Parts: sequence; C-alpha cells; structure tokens
Amino acid sequence: MARVLIVDDSPTETHKLTTILEKNGHAVITAPNGENGVDVAREQRPDVILMDIVMPGLNGFQATRQLSKNGETSGIPIVIVTTKDQDTDRVWGMRQGARAYLTKPVDESKLLGTIEEVLA
Repeated sequence: MARVLIVDDSPTETHKLTTILEKNGHAVITAPNGENGVDVAREQRPDVILMDIVMPGLNGFQATRQLSKNGETSGIPIVIVTTKDQDTDRVWGMRQGARAYLTKPVDESKLLGTIEEVLA
C-alpha cells in the first residue's frame, strides 16, 4: 500500500486520517505544519501527501506550490484536505499543483478512492 504524508496542525484531524489510512493498510508519516511538511516530503519521499490549508507559518497553498515546483518532489501527488469549501479555494489549490481537493469531514471511501485515483 501507499506511504502517505499527512500535513495538518490539528492532532484530532491527523488522528482521524491516520486511523482510516492505517486500517486500510497504508503507512502514515505526519508533519504538524507546512514548513515541516515540505522538509519531510523531501526527506521521506511519500507516495502521496494529504495537505491541510489553514496552518500557522507556511500555509497549505504555499507548501503545495513549493512541493509541486521542486524537481525532487513535483512527482508526489498532493491531495488538499481542508475545511475551506469555496470554489475559489478549490481552484486556487489546484492551480498551486494539487491533484485533488477534499473537504473535511472527509468520507472514508471518498478519501481512499481519491488516493487510489492520484496514484494510478
């Protein structure tokens, strides 16, 4: 199964996502903010990244842009997972390099299906 990096400043959200992913056979790596997420992605090279938007310091849009523009990490698909559900947020997230955009609370089957899609 996939190695998934969760970048989210909420321990509760990180726990929820980790539980879903591990129950379905995925390995999970976590990062508590965008800056740390960029570093972990470069070091660990996960198969896919789940990126929150609203975080202190480097936000998810900025981290997504950095990762998708960097040659070392540009091949890692990023799925934005956020409470921001405006169309403008969705469009902006995709323009930063995200391959998919999900809103919280995330449905388990939708999350797993989206991960499968971006890895295909």
